Amino acid sequence: MVTSDTPDTAAPTVRPDLGPAPLDAKLSGVLGGRTATAIEKAFGHRTVGEFLEHAPRRYAERGALTALDSLAIGESVTIVAEVIDVRERTMRARRGSILEAKIGDGKGLLTLTFFNQGWRTKDLVPGARGIFAGKVSDYRGARQLAHPDYELFDRDDPRATADPEDEEAIRWSRQPIPIYPATASLTSWQIAKAIAVVLDTLPDLPDPIPAPARTRLGLVPFRRALELLHRPEKVADFKRAQDALRYREAFVLQTALVQRRIAARSTAATSRTASAGGILERFDASLPFTLTDDQQAVGAEIAHDLAGDWPMHRLVQGEVGSGKTLVAIRAMLTVAESGGQSALIAPTEVLAAQHLRSIVKFLGPDLAAELRPVILTGSQSTDERRRALLAAASGSSRLVVGTHALLGDRVDFAELGLVVVDEQHRFGVEQREALRTKGATPPHVLVLTATPIPRTVAMTVFGDLDVSTITGLPSGRAGVETFAVGLAEHPGWEGRIWTRMAEELADGRQAFVVCPAIDDAHTEDDAGPAPDDDDTPRRAPATVLATAKRMRAMPVLQGRRIEVLHGRMTADEKDRVMTSFAAGAVDVLVATTVIEVGVDVPNASMMAVLDADRFGVSQLHQLRGRIGRGQYAGVCLLVTTAEAETTARERVDAVAASDDGFELARVDLELRREGDVLGERQSGGRSSLNLLRVVEHADLIVDARGEAERVLEPDPELQDHPALREALARRLDESDAAFLGKN
Repeated sequence: MVTSDTPDTAAPTVRPDLGPAPLDAKLSGVLGGRTATAIEKAFGHRTVGEFLEHAPRRYAERGALTALDSLAIGESVTIVAEVIDVRERTMRARRGSILEAKIGDGKGLLTLTFFNQGWRTKDLVPGARGIFAGKVSDYRGARQLAHPDYELFDRDDPRATADPEDEEAIRWSRQPIPIYPATASLTSWQIAKAIAVVLDTLPDLPDPIPAPARTRLGLVPFRRALELLHRPEKVADFKRAQDALRYREAFVLQTALVQRRIAARSTAATSRTASAGGILERFDASLPFTLTDDQQAVGAEIAHDLAGDWPMHRLVQGEVGSGKTLVAIRAMLTVAESGGQSALIAPTEVLAAQHLRSIVKFLGPDLAAELRPVILTGSQSTDERRRALLAAASGSSRLVVGTHALLGDRVDFAELGLVVVDEQHRFGVEQREALRTKGATPPHVLVLTATPIPRTVAMTVFGDLDVSTITGLPSGRAGVETFAVGLAEHPGWEGRIWTRMAEELADGRQAFVVCPAIDDAHTEDDAGPAPDDDDTPRRAPATVLATAKRMRAMPVLQGRRIEVLHGRMTADEKDRVMTSFAAGAVDVLVATTVIEVGVDVPNASMMAVLDADRFGVSQLHQLRGRIGRGQYAGVCLLVTTAEAETTARERVDAVAASDDGFELARVDLELRREGDVLGERQSGGRSSLNLLRVVEHADLIVDARGEAERVLEPDPELQDHPALREALARRLDESDAAFLGKN
């Protein structure tokens, strides 16, 4: 990285209402064009503020600079040494190469080992000195560090050749070393050097956190926190910095969410209420069962929102099979009483068709004829589509169910009063907004999810929505027993999977088999990529077509009716298969995650998920919810070849150990990277979380929420808080702002 090139002349961005903003200055004006270009290419940072948010991923402690000849096996060490020799050789047992670098401190030698990273020979050259950190292991009697972190010194840095007994060297040795997320072309120490240049030019900065809150919490000011984060003198320094910057992050985000909520309540909406003897009352009277306590409580919350003067924005979350669809139907009937229409959008045609069947079944013949529910999907025939479009546009249908086809330009509504989004995580921001804007006046919005969300996640991701939770399940459900079938340690168990399935079928039950891919060339769109675990073996996944073929040839399943279901089938084909399965004409359905949500076949009592380690925790919990929905107890086998104690196996074992979706959601967040809580799937850009972790820092988020409400209540436009206004403008790029505004 070159830092001596001529700096660009670009001046810091100036906002007329806020004055100069040093954090908005272009990096090229501080570091020079070549260095700034390298940083932008590696990490996307273009401004001073973005670059200073590039926090160290950890800190190495130099300690007492342990001598190489006294290192203990298994000890995590940080040492200062010189590269003596570097060699790269081809591995014999498998493809690839090993890079071995010998380092020394004058008293002993140590080997650094890197697999398939030959590019490191560019900086690990004989004579280079630096700091190396890692865990000492033994290889054929010699001490080594495998894939260590390291920071090489500049040749002109006097500390690189200082006497270890020198007082300055001792003081320097006790400073924590920031280890930054880096790339092959931009090392951690190069980033640290660029950060230092930026900090040296940075003036004092206003702090968006109100002074009383900083005092109450003992937080260092913003400018000081940045200094301590990147150039700590001792361990306590960077910890104080993280505390302050983490709270700032939570406070700014919660302020944005509370501000959006206030803005939403300033928008007028059509009030919708149910009347005595009306559609909703007739519907409730026809139900052959009593609503659960949670369904009644959530229904009352929705009714209160619908009767309000501003649009409802409510998220209803609940366990698989908890009855969220019924709650949504009652909301749609409330809107229908005043002549309004409801649009329910589902992520797949299978789920949309299932919703239509459920609605018609719940309504009964009289109400169904009165409300005329219709479906609109992308694969309908021209005549079917024309009839559905006409029914929506004329208002003759007051309940319209569909997929992404509802978002089309030709889809119009006579009086759209309610938008119901099922499994909201399957839809992008713009897609949800496109449906919402089809109302002449802003419609009410009801979001459903069967993926339970811990309170602080809901507060962070859906902070501008009111959240309702259904925890109980309807009576009469037998439940599911789940087992992890570890074929890595028990390869002989595979035969028992199919024997156990044959036993269920012999009792007149039905079964699902779930695969992560359709065939060798296609992965189901809904499934998404396999979770990114370094310890997950990369091998071909089980496929629907090959598995079905193999099952049909099994003697134990001879004569059984086995069908397939996946996303590449036409709508008619999928509907035919699902109808046959629901009617009991199919014994086993081999499918992708197209059956993950909404499919309701009470007679299905068994599920085998092949390559279960390729699915996430919440996804496995969703899949399991397809069985045990009636009077027959379900059994779910999570089949995996993942080795014990790997992250992939931990996911499978967690689902087998618990049927509590909220507990599993917490485990899921702990096991996976948390950066996508407001990340690409939701906002279309980089993660909106940096130092903040919504599970670990729950109390902090709650505190920040309260502080944001205290600030905004008397000053919703933040006229008296220019620093906070500036932080909001900087923190929320266009994609994040769109997400917060339209979610």
